[in-house]
Amino acid sequence: MGFDWVFFTELIVGGLMSGVMYSLVAIGFVLIYKSSGIFNFAQGTMLLFAALTFVKLTEGGVNFWVALPVSMGTMVVFGILVERFMMRPLANQSLLSLFMATVGLAILIEGLAQYMWDSAIHGLQLADFLDLALLDPVNMTIFVVDYIEWLDILISKFDVFATIVAGTMILILAVFFQKTRTGMSLRAVSDDHLAAMAVGIPLSRVWALVWAVTGIIALIAGLLWAERVSVSFTLVEAVLKALPVILIGGLTSIPGAIVGGLIIGVGEKLGEIYLGDLIGVQGIETWFSYFIALVFLLFRPSGLFGLKTIERV
Repeated sequence: MGFDWVFFTELIVGGLMSGVMYSLVAIGFVLIYKSSGIFNFAQGTMLLFAALTFVKLTEGGVNFWVALPVSMGTMVVFGILVERFMMRPLANQSLLSLFMATVGLAILIEGLAQYMWDSAIHGLQLADFLDLALLDPVNMTIFVVDYIEWLDILISKFDVFATIVAGTMILILAVFFQKTRTGMSLRAVSDDHLAAMAVGIPLSRVWALVWAVTGIIALIAGLLWAERVSVSFTLVEAVLKALPVILIGGLTSIPGAIVGGLIIGVGEKLGEIYLGDLIGVQGIETWFSYFIALVFLLFRPSGLFGLKTIERV
């Protein structure tokens, strides 16, 4: 029996689309780290809080096109408040103290989400809000597939939709950081804090902006992931998929987050099917991404696009 190239192509395309979603989550980590040197352990709970905010608004009868900007505004304000009253007072502390602060923030957000909303599992059907006809009207199965004639493959409609949304968000961020004055200021801050201050760039304003943008990313990524895994605490676990991405791409590189996401997305799909069959093990997709990251770390500890640090002794 020959090699099934159609199925292989479906795996590659599906992996690339999953990788775009991984990249979007990873960019949230990269933005915080680039601007302030903080690894934001609370990224997962931010996704959960954002998705819960949106879902509870819509369950309360609020229209989608009202709930979305309200949820986005909530996350922007939330990010600014976190930077102002938690991160800024700790600006001169050790990296370990800053990291532990984000651990505390994660616990705080988790408790706040349960207090304000609840701890129940909520389903999210974006198709119902957007009227994208992603559901089979006869069988009501989740996100029927479409046949793409020129590739001769079947592909999930939701994966296409999620890829377009996540890809558009990444493109907007790339243009923002490369072409706008504010974006260039952020890049200057990430390169050298003292030099940025010397030329008059206000660090506090840049940090507030980064946390606000991270809040928006948390909402978009949270809604896309919630469609797959439900609005529950499994969202926090889904964010862990971004860790291998930033290890491969580099913790300080947005292009690295994109490339790393694509590598992980394709790698885990191929590993699940081909390596799983070879060694007779199921469920490889849940941990294979970490194995890929480990292999990369052995040969490139700073990641593909990460900055190498040279210490003089």
